[in-house]
Amino acid sequence: MAKKKPFVLRLDPEMLKAVEKWAADEFRSTNGQLEYVINEALKKAGRKKAGKDSSTEK
Repeated sequence: MAKKKPFVLRLDPEMLKAVEKWAADEFRSTNGQLEYVINEALKKAGRKKAGKDSSTEK
């Protein structure tokens, strides 16, 4: 597994609450949900190969 680099992300409370609910609905942690959303956006934008990435699996 690739080493992950921590960083600070500031979200307004309403946005964070929505992400937390979305994560819970999909049985992911909040961090896992954000990784999943970013990974999907990168693939959709053609900035990342669409191969399987174990860090985004449910």
